[in-house]
Amino acid sequence: MIAHSIFFYFFSIFAIVSAIMVTASKNTVHSVFFLILDFISISCLFIMIGAEFLGMIMLIVYVGAVAVLFLFVVMMLNVAQQKNQWFASSDTSSHIPMGLIISTIIFFELIIVVGGWKYKPDLLDASSIIIDNEISNTHSLGKVLYTDYIHVFQLSGMILLVAMIGAIVLTFRERSGVKRQSYFSQISRERADGVELVNVPSNKGVKIDD
Repeated sequence: MIAHSIFFYFFSIFAIVSAIMVTASKNTVHSVFFLILDFISISCLFIMIGAEFLGMIMLIVYVGAVAVLFLFVVMMLNVAQQKNQWFASSDTSSHIPMGLIISTIIFFELIIVVGGWKYKPDLLDASSIIIDNEISNTHSLGKVLYTDYIHVFQLSGMILLVAMIGAIVLTFRERSGVKRQSYFSQISRERADGVELVNVPSNKGVKIDD
């Protein structure tokens, strides 16, 4: 029991410190690494409290896919230079009202979620929940998802599908000053198109044009 408490506080401190460093770090690559550390710490906390399904999903989805994707995007794009250009541009002020509106909506959503128990006292009442100790948490969660919440589960899948299609459309969007690859021309390229054989006389050398 003492070891369980020690590990719980250990991972909790790691999660809090890494979450603070995500926003405090000036290097975007370091921020992504701290984000990965934060996800790992939270997944360990989930596993310790018995929610092994959420812990594994956190490791597989967030650490294995989302955080690694963030890392690749940050390393491939010059985020620091683009950030300086964005703050130096005259269009910055037009984005501030939209950011304030989104921040206000998120703030009120957090208030509703945290203070919801005042409006519905039986929201956190777990006395009516039937717990079957013979099956695991993952099995119980699967039974609930695919029976009572099947429509919500399918709707979330449709939303993810729309987001994936939108990302593909934005990737293939025509932008000025960006060279695009033509995979068909690269694959169908012949040897004569890229190689030129020159018969150089002996002891004459090659003339290089200035």
